[in-house]
Amino acid sequence: MSDSNASIRSLEPGRDRRSVRILDQTLLPHAVETIRLETVAGAAQAISGMQVRGSNLIGVTAAFGMAFGMREDPSDAGLENAFESLVHTRPTAVNLRWALERMRTLLKPLPTRSRSKAAWDEAVAMVAEDVAINRAIGENGLELFRKLLARKKSGEPLRIMTHCNAGRIATLDWGTATAPIYLAHQAGIPVHVWVSETRPRNQGAALTAWELGGRGVPHTLIADNAAGHLMQQGLVDAVIVGADRVTSRGDVANKIGTYLKALAAREHRIPFYVAFVGGSVDWTIRDGVREIPIEQRNARELTHIQGTAADGRRLEVRITPEGVVARNDGFDVTPSRLITALITERGTCKANAAALKRLYRR
Repeated sequence: MSDSNASIRSLEPGRDRRSVRILDQTLLPHAVETIRLETVAGAAQAISGMQVRGSNLIGVTAAFGMAFGMREDPSDAGLENAFESLVHTRPTAVNLRWALERMRTLLKPLPTRSRSKAAWDEAVAMVAEDVAINRAIGENGLELFRKLLARKKSGEPLRIMTHCNAGRIATLDWGTATAPIYLAHQAGIPVHVWVSETRPRNQGAALTAWELGGRGVPHTLIADNAAGHLMQQGLVDAVIVGADRVTSRGDVANKIGTYLKALAAREHRIPFYVAFVGGSVDWTIRDGVREIPIEQRNARELTHIQGTAADGRRLEVRITPEGVVARNDGFDVTPSRLITALITERGTCKANAAALKRLYRR
């Protein structure tokens, strides 16, 4: 693939200070189109419909939704209405609530005449923050990659396995799990990425493969069920994933299938890393399996699959018997004991309560 998509951003604030342009991720990789958002309802629909996805990007999009709300109705009632319209759009990703509460805390003490400008400025600031934070995650993860590479024969690539898409289009640039990969590639470190397809919705096959190809990073697509086999064959040096929510003791909620990769990695003594921003930590809960709500998504994501026909038409086809009952859990929880290290903007640490608390102590 060429570098044609390397500069495409997931979200771009409008110069009119009234709108944002988002990349419609439901169309990738078959079409690259953007959508203009300028209302609370539009932002909510983009999040719930997964035109924007990824915990970081969801949070920033919601922040702009609050800014739209303050333009529509800057009153206290308008503030609460905007908050409520957005906060329930995706229940598992904690960055959504984190961003909305940050906006509400900023705006509530302000006079109504000041809220619209302040909301827009804060949302724009969150864009810049996310870019810097994810670059820092990349730098910290790169140090772990360098240590792994030092154990290999000269010239051999570092073989990294991913799951879902915690990439630059799930954030405002570098990504979380992909940030160390991009920096390693940029530094001339030989890397090869095993891209798990990530059924259902196929975010690995559709999104991670698309963006890695755009940056020229060597990669190979694999079926989800091949992951354990490749580890068993000694073809994986590390697994790195993102996170939609992290508990105070280091349990991690991420795209369904993450837990299985963590189990296989533990069996074969392969490092399992989780990369995330501080806003993904939910300090109010400890036990991820018991306390994190798992989003139940439309069964159609499981019973049907989308693609492009030879003539370029986009198609959706059913792959199951008609009328079959399907359960579609969007996420699973990986207990902290299966995680080798957490990679954050503040550094890396073990996945436990004491280490996380030290890392984020103010």
